[in-house]
Amino acid sequence: MEERRGGPLMLVAAGGTGGHLFPAEALAVALARRGITVDLATDERATRFGTQFPARATHIIPSDTIRGRNPIALARTGAVLSYGVAKAWWLIGRLKPAAVVGFGGYPTIPPVMAASLRKVPTVVHDANAVIGRANRLLAPRVDAIATGFHGVLDADAELATKATHTGNPVRLAVVEAAATPYAPPQFPGPVRLTVFGGSQGARVMADIVPPAIERLEPALWSRLTIVQQARAEDVERVRKTYAGLKIVADVAPFFPDLPTRIAESHLVVARSGASTVAELGAIGRPAILVPLPHALDQDQLANATVLVKAGGAVCVAQDELTPDRLASEISGLLAEPQRLAAMAKGARSVGTLDAADRLADLVAGLALPKRLDANKMK
Repeated sequence: MEERRGGPLMLVAAGGTGGHLFPAEALAVALARRGITVDLATDERATRFGTQFPARATHIIPSDTIRGRNPIALARTGAVLSYGVAKAWWLIGRLKPAAVVGFGGYPTIPPVMAASLRKVPTVVHDANAVIGRANRLLAPRVDAIATGFHGVLDADAELATKATHTGNPVRLAVVEAAATPYAPPQFPGPVRLTVFGGSQGARVMADIVPPAIERLEPALWSRLTIVQQARAEDVERVRKTYAGLKIVADVAPFFPDLPTRIAESHLVVARSGASTVAELGAIGRPAILVPLPHALDQDQLANATVLVKAGGAVCVAQDELTPDRLASEISGLLAEPQRLAAMAKGARSVGTLDAADRLADLVAGLALPKRLDANKMK
């Protein structure tokens, strides 16, 4: 292990979307508090979300996603991943990290695979209620598996022996937002609605939410304040609808302060990606969740089910999400402030504010056992 001015080095591997980078960022901060330096291995998409990632250095590693069974496409993906493994092998040999930690998605495969081949300690964290395909591919090779939800690997006895439930790490901004208690809306006071579709947006929110708001009782429009994430190409049409209703609305492709916006909300309408569910749980806000349909592993449906069972959310399948249905759900919830308060409490019951520290302890215990033992003796 190579010691550096900032302490031992860990290499964190995460795909370049918020769902992977945000929990990786939380771990990096927790490791830094322990005097551990972090480098990030990611893909080219990270330029949008990873520019402020707390890493000493960022390394772009080639990767690709398996799409279908076309032999030519599979061969291309295999070639790109093989090149990524070779580049990661060289990188790990140069950096000599104490461990490599992967956060799922195909961009995680080359760094974690290369680390395993070099006998460097490896950990993967799976944020979803069902283990993802990339992590399942890596799971037999890694030394430890951290899970965001309880029971993810109960059906696989061999992998379960490697598993530790840590919860899903959330960014410092989420932890700070979680300090804001939930106060349900009171008539005739304001109602704050936040709408988003994950770090890459979702067209369905732009298609369905504005016409659903149009179907609400006009008396509610003057009370509403809406924050809505929309794809760049959808922003103007969403703004136009709300302007026509004289509703105060902030519409943008990305909100860097989204945790604060969630904390200020009375109700959230969102997809149910792992980071979204983790942040709703940590902050404790009621939600209407619309899982991404047609996913091979139905991970978003599984995530949403966790919040629904805890009483923190209502789940609506996308093929059932009409403006009329959504308007009915929104108006019904807003008419029952005490139900909203109970949902906020239910959501909070599945949140794990110290998940980053739990994961950092797991990683450090695996990679730096002698260092930890020495600290305990002081």
